Amino acid sequence: MSRRRHTPDQIIRKLAEGHKLLAAGTALDVVCRHLEIAESTWHRWIAPYGCMKAPDANRFTDLAL
Repeated sequence: MSRRRHTPDQIIRKLAEGHKLLAAGTALDVVCRHLEIAESTWHRWIAPYGCMKAPDANRFTDLAL
């Protein structure tokens, strides 16, 4: 499996899609398979990006630089 980087916008979109699937009753392992990420990646992304919206991510990226 090749490694690739996701932009903050991509991460937030995947987290939003994952949250919708989880709310519909889908198991986390199935959600991660659908999003093509590992469960550890899901948990790692939740910490900084969990409740962000796309404009917040851009500001977060600007502050990190």
